[in-house]
Amino acid sequence: MAAMKAFRLDDLEAERAANDGAYLQFLRERNMSVGLYGLDAGAHDPQQPHGQDEVYFVVSGRASITVGLETTEVARGSVIYVPAGVAHKFHHISEDLRVLVVFSPPEA
Repeated sequence: MAAMKAFRLDDLEAERAANDGAYLQFLRERNMSVGLYGLDAGAHDPQQPHGQDEVYFVVSGRASITVGLETTEVARGSVIYVPAGVAHKFHHISEDLRVLVVFSPPEA
């Protein structure tokens, strides 16, 4: 039987910031991977389309996201599904953005 894994968002954010990267993968299992993505206000989102389905859960901040040809505003509590292979970017980031990201299958 697999053991439970538990995480605290504050700890993950501190580790992400300490590693000078926008993205911190903190869980990788057979069928999924999970990470924390951070973009500060005014930042540029360099993402390219991924080969996996993806779900974003906005933990904090405010921005817009464009997925394919559709754009919507996001803030704390927003959940966005991005199909594999579809272009997407956060933009007009008005408050530091912190987003939990779930990839299925795991990010390559």
